[in-house]
Parts: sequence; C-alpha cells; structure tokens
Amino acid sequence: MRFTAMNRGQRGKLAMATAALGIGLLSLTGCSYINPQQTSEQYSASDGTRTDLGPLQLRNFIIVADGQDKPGRVIGAVYNTSSKDVVLTIKGAEGSQAEVPVKQNSHTMLNDSTAAVLLTPAGAKPGAMTEVTISESGTNMDAKFKVPVLDGTIVDYKTYLPTPEPTPSSTATSSSTATSTETATPTPSSTAGH
Repeated sequence: MRFTAMNRGQRGKLAMATAALGIGLLSLTGCSYINPQQTSEQYSASDGTRTDLGPLQLRNFIIVADGQDKPGRVIGAVYNTSSKDVVLTIKGAEGSQAEVPVKQNSHTMLNDSTAAVLLTPAGAKPGAMTEVTISESGTNMDAKFKVPVLDGTIVDYKTYLPTPEPTPSSTATSSSTATSTETATPTPSSTAGH
C-alpha cells in the first residue's frame, strides 16, 4: 500500500477541521461540565419532603391541615429496609405525637391507611414548613426535618383534611332542639282532644 505525503494546504485544512470538531464537541459538553446534572442529585419530585433514619426511608411527607392550630394529617410513605418490624414516632408542634407501625422489608402508605396519622396542632400555616422529629422504636436515633403544610386548595389533598370532631356544645344544642320539638308536638294534639 502506498501513502502519499500531504502538501502544506491539505495539512492546514485537516488541522482546521480537527480544531472545528474539537470546539464543536466542547460547546456541546460544556453545559454539563459547568452545571451539575439534575439526575445525579436526589430530590423530592413532588410537594412533599424526604429523609432517612437508619433503615427507615420517609418519602413525600406532607401535613394536610386547615390551619396552624388545627389538626393535621400526615401523608406519605415509610419504607422499612430492615429485617424487623419497627414503629416510627413522629413528634410535631406543642408535643403532638403519632406512631406508625411498619413491617419488616415492607412499606406503609399513610395516604391509604385506614387510621389517619394526625398531629394536633399541625404546627404551621398552610403553605409554610413545620419541623418534625422522627425516631425509630428500640433505638436512640432521631432526626429533625421540615415538612410542608398544605390545605385543600389542591384538590388531590382535600380528601385528606381531618374532619372536625363534634364539640360537646354542638351536641347539647342539637339535643335541646330535638327536645323542644318533641315537647311542642304533643301540645296541639292534647288541645285537639278537649
């Protein structure tokens, strides 16, 4: 096989083409060199927050409440990667506390649980963040992290708003109304009988 030597003009064109190709490649890769790639960072791609505590992984944690001093329902998921059943304790504002049992190598969806996990009070106004402390049963580990408080403005969360429990005064009012109605009914019929 025979190779021919390049003349000076051909070598110049080859050098310019190589330089242009190098600059083009640098311009294409320059953005990812300077800016961090979002896919390499862990983050919550939802309204809630996330944290880990030993074998427990809390994902998409939110408190849904009508106000700062109202009861708030905790929703999200708790994953237990250990080989034993554990109980997650969540402590909120003003000494409020809730417990969530999680089976070994399993998860608990607080959105789907029949018994709502409530913190009373919620601890912050809807749209703000409140700090909660979490701990795992049987260990001395605990962690603090911030959780957003949301209300029923977003339709998906409206069903999670805690329903207010009837107060003793409203129960007494409704029973006194029923009593006065029952008393008023026999009076006309006894008058009609005379």
